[in-house]
Amino acid sequence: MSSDSSRLLGNQRPGYGTLQQDTDKSRMEVTGYQTKTWRVALCHACSVLTAGLLLVLFHWKPSLEVQAKCKPCALGQADWVIIRDRFGQCFTTRVRTEALGEGSLEHHPGARLEDRRTSIAIGVSDEEESRDTIRLHEKEEKNILRYYLFEGMRYIWIERRQAYCKVSVLDEGWTCADLHLSQAGLDQQDHNTRRKIYGPNLIEVPVKSYARLLVEEVLNPFYIFQVFSIVLWVCDAYYYYAACIFLISTISLGLSLYETRKQSATLQNMAKMSVGVRVRRPSGEEMVVSSADLVPGDCISLPTDGMLVPCDAALLTGECMVNESMLTGESVPVMKTPLPAGSQAASTVYSPEEHRRHTLFCGTQVIQAKSYVGREVLAVVTRTGFCTAKGDLISSILYPKPVSFKFYKDAVKFVLFLAVLAFIGTLYSILILVKNQVPVGQIIIRALDLVTVIVPPALPAAMTVGTIYAQNRLKKQGIFCISPPRINLCGKIRLVCFDKTGTLTEEGLDVWGVVPLENNYFMPIVHEPRCLPAGPLLYSLASCHTVSLLRAQPVGDPVDLKMVESTGWRLEMMEEEEGELPAFQQFGTKVLAVMKPPPEEEQPRDRKHQLPVGILRRFPFSSSLQRMSVLVKLPGETSAHVYVKGAPEMVASLCRKETVPVDFSQMLRHYTTDGFRVLGLACKPLSTVTTFEEALQLPRDSVESGLTFLGFLVMKNVLKPESAPVIHLLRNANIRPVMVTGDNMLTAVNVAKSCRMVEPKERVIFVNASPPSHDKPAALKFILAEHSQGEEQPEGLHQRDGCFLQPQPCHFALNGKSFAVICEHFADLLPKILIRATVFARMSPDQKTQLVCSLQELNYCVGMCGDGANDCGALKAADVGISLSEAEASVASPFTSRVANIECVPTVIREGRCSLVTSFGVFKYMALYSLVQFVSVLLLYTINTNLSDFQFLFFDLIITTTVAVLMGRTGPAQELGVERPQGALISVLVLGSLLFQTALLITVQVLSYFITVSQSWYVPLNSTVMAPQNLPNYENTVLFCVTGFQYLILAVAMSKGYPFREPLYTNVLFLVVLILLFGLMIWLTLYPLGFPKTLLKLKGIDDLNFKLLLLGIAALNFFAAFVLETALDHGLLSCLRRLRRKKVSKKLFKRLEKELSQQQPSWPPLNEPLFATPKMSIAVR
Repeated sequence: MSSDSSRLLGNQRPGYGTLQQDTDKSRMEVTGYQTKTWRVALCHACSVLTAGLLLVLFHWKPSLEVQAKCKPCALGQADWVIIRDRFGQCFTTRVRTEALGEGSLEHHPGARLEDRRTSIAIGVSDEEESRDTIRLHEKEEKNILRYYLFEGMRYIWIERRQAYCKVSVLDEGWTCADLHLSQAGLDQQDHNTRRKIYGPNLIEVPVKSYARLLVEEVLNPFYIFQVFSIVLWVCDAYYYYAACIFLISTISLGLSLYETRKQSATLQNMAKMSVGVRVRRPSGEEMVVSSADLVPGDCISLPTDGMLVPCDAALLTGECMVNESMLTGESVPVMKTPLPAGSQAASTVYSPEEHRRHTLFCGTQVIQAKSYVGREVLAVVTRTGFCTAKGDLISSILYPKPVSFKFYKDAVKFVLFLAVLAFIGTLYSILILVKNQVPVGQIIIRALDLVTVIVPPALPAAMTVGTIYAQNRLKKQGIFCISPPRINLCGKIRLVCFDKTGTLTEEGLDVWGVVPLENNYFMPIVHEPRCLPAGPLLYSLASCHTVSLLRAQPVGDPVDLKMVESTGWRLEMMEEEEGELPAFQQFGTKVLAVMKPPPEEEQPRDRKHQLPVGILRRFPFSSSLQRMSVLVKLPGETSAHVYVKGAPEMVASLCRKETVPVDFSQMLRHYTTDGFRVLGLACKPLSTVTTFEEALQLPRDSVESGLTFLGFLVMKNVLKPESAPVIHLLRNANIRPVMVTGDNMLTAVNVAKSCRMVEPKERVIFVNASPPSHDKPAALKFILAEHSQGEEQPEGLHQRDGCFLQPQPCHFALNGKSFAVICEHFADLLPKILIRATVFARMSPDQKTQLVCSLQELNYCVGMCGDGANDCGALKAADVGISLSEAEASVASPFTSRVANIECVPTVIREGRCSLVTSFGVFKYMALYSLVQFVSVLLLYTINTNLSDFQFLFFDLIITTTVAVLMGRTGPAQELGVERPQGALISVLVLGSLLFQTALLITVQVLSYFITVSQSWYVPLNSTVMAPQNLPNYENTVLFCVTGFQYLILAVAMSKGYPFREPLYTNVLFLVVLILLFGLMIWLTLYPLGFPKTLLKLKGIDDLNFKLLLLGIAALNFFAAFVLETALDHGLLSCLRRLRRKKVSKKLFKRLEKELSQQQPSWPPLNEPLFATPKMSIAVR
């Protein structure tokens, strides 16, 4: 059990706590509840009494329903649970029970180790391991399984741990030896018991019916408000307006339901998979069963022509070529080899991550399967359903991490603020209407009507407009987005992590040459490997790879393909039927594949290689081991040889000391500092192995030790032409680029320099951390790159160093090992190091994810750009993950770019900023539009009249809706500036703007009212009746004209271009509509003609000078609104910035940066080791 979960279970009161193994989904709190009949009856009674309102409340907050109908109890007796996930969201789910019958997991032929362990896991305690497997109460002797389903995953009650655990914990202790023992398969009874415990092997995506979706959507608070408003308008005789809004709402509801259902159906089809699978049973027979019936422990046989893998399985015999692009976006097929067997297997615990090269993942496609012994390719099922890799993926799409963005929270607060205003307005209108002696029924309708005026019904739709336009613009540029709310987050990015290979540099590597050894000294580099003499070095280049043939075409890792190509040797796979005999005679044993030398005419004149090489076994490359190896045999030789290639430091550490040249590090540095990728090669003869079968039994670590060093393979990794300009652009925009790679440190630093992540004048400091040994604590040392050649700095230099370290910025570079030590032993220094670190080398996929999360803890908004192969975790964890892959929507990340270079990063950031500013603009516009209408309606109420039905319709549909929709079409600015858009709606700037604009519009409306009243031709309206009976009248007409202009003026004032968007005139459609609407308003003010005049109920005014005065007032309003926005934008912003300098930043990384820049003497101390104190891990300075 991981320390994490034991801490979670350790000291909690009984009945609480859920055990969750994966660290990323940990921290889930589960509370048990038991249904009480009297409470249920009471709830039903209350629902009837409140006319269903209680049910609506329960629909909005399901946890309330559980709390109302049930009482808290111990988890073991619960029939409902309330789950609080790590984001603080609450969910409820029912606990189900199932009788397991007599089948217990341990009583079956040859009860194996893993089954006994399983029974302990579910059972009661170690002592009572003999009997009940799963129990409900002490008294009952029946085996009952209690479980609940949450986000597709099954959680079962484990008595001994007193907790609900993910069903996959039952197979967590399996060792590789246990899995090899599963070759016989499960008997039927055992299979049935497991089927009940694990459930079906299905990834079920719920697709709700239209009726259910409709009910859920209509019960959304927004639509309930809509229904309430429509009923109110009908009561108030606004029939046309109500009908129009009803029609629009129905259409938008229909579209939204159709989209939601279509997405679920697409996802369901992607997840649905049912294939027939051949399963072995202990009796020796094979049955074909549906993949839905597979359980962990089943042994399946893979057809040679391949299949779609329906579950996660560990490969036991044979080799498979697998296309994993569905999971990783990586199009190169991957070679899978059998799980290690033999002596070390018993102690090795199987883990899908650690043993990825031996694991077939659900949803991937086996292209071809090759058996070697026993004629069958066998695999054992390890995970099913949502526990599989594909299940995890579908789950992350179905239940994504909630995008916690301040903007959305503020929007809700703001609507509440508008509601408070509405309440004040309502009180005022009630007083006025009572004073005007209006009947009570009318007063209620009027007062409520104000609420519908001030909270704009179109607000939610208008808010998403900017995002939708941005998504479409991105799509045109080949960037696909599966999570639109994240587009706004892109505008806040502060730091971007880049993978190196395939992202900053070209995907493939070209062979630059080979550095051979002679008498233990390095020879000059040989640029043409085919010119090498026959011998171990040439054979290692020709055979140490996992290239395979697919339809006669070699496929495999690009590095391997280039290496084989450089030797000119050709691969021939051994087909089962034909071709076995000659090879068998030649090598004296069965072989997997044969490498043949090039035909004589292609060989250099003085070198003739006649002998082929037979490959017996391959140990594939693994990120954690940083190497791969092969066992090969030469014709006429009895013993086999092993060839190893991998990270030079790693290979050298496995070699015998005397075979590694003295100048090894110097030579390695010579190539890596020039940015070459270097691989070490080594070999040794194996006298113990003579046949194919013996080769299969060998454990990997005995093969890869005591080697003889052969030399270096030097490969050239070319930087993509777009990388340097993009990094430069990001640095100029004050966005920090960081490189995270699995490659060698010096190569990574060189690439960082050539792509301008580190400028020529800036210094690089290596951060070396060593783990604690038995007598020494963990140590940390900062070494300047120029002095990192291993020789110590002279003491005297140090003081001077401290002085001149200050002016130029420095970049830290560290590798995965140091990163792990710092995280564990120097946790207090980690933030300081992360603030300055630019290069992370030799990082494993898990460490990449950990790094992204650590950066987020410093309040950075983190972007991650990678090719999706080994950085899926990091792409998902980042706020904005962009994967460069061919797939239209790589499920690995929210964004996918078809164009495989990093130019998509600034594009996405510019679109994000534009979309964010648009959302702000539209929001302010919608808020101000409500306020304009609110003020004018209050003014008219005061004199006992109102706007007419068609006037409301004209404002809401013809002006506001078209304007709000088209406002968002403006594209992003071309350049990426240093400034970032605001992320908070409730800020001095936004609220200041709204307050001043509101004051302005009230002034203008009140002014025009008084000017009208003071005219000589003015006739007061009949205030004994209410609108619409006293329409048309002068007051209404004047306010109609003035507010019509105000809506348009605000639209122009709120669509600022600079610095995040293009200027307004580039949005041609918006511009045309604005001009037309301004024209229409001028025409309605100056010369309203028959039909529009009667429709809108306008009163004719004959005084032309007065009408021109109204236009003048509108023009003045236009000018004032513009000046206000500009003054606020520039003047107020700079004042605020000056004031804010004194205030401490909320962002942790900004506070740290400030602290570091002021620290005396300057940090870090160079060449002084810092030691971790054993307990606290606090650095001693």
